[in-house]
Amino acid sequence: MPAKSPSASASVKPEQLATCADVAELLGVPEATLTQWRYLRIGPDFIKVGRYVRYDWADVRRWLAARKTIAGKTA
Repeated sequence: MPAKSPSASASVKPEQLATCADVAELLGVPEATLTQWRYLRIGPDFIKVGRYVRYDWADVRRWLAARKTIAGKTA
C-alpha cells in the first residue's frame, strides 16, 4: 500500500497570509500605497510568492503596534 502524502489543507493555514487587498482594506489605504511602502521599505514585512505579494497577519500586527502612539509619544 503506497504511503499517503499529507493533505495540503492539513498543513496550509490560509488565514495566516493576506493579500494586498486584505491589508489595504484593514489599514484603510489604497493598494498603491502598499506598493509604494514596499518600494520605500517602510511598510509591513511581506512575502513574495512568484510575482504575488502576501502578508503574514502577525507581521502586519507587529508593524501596527510599532506605530502606536500614546499621548504624543511612540509606544
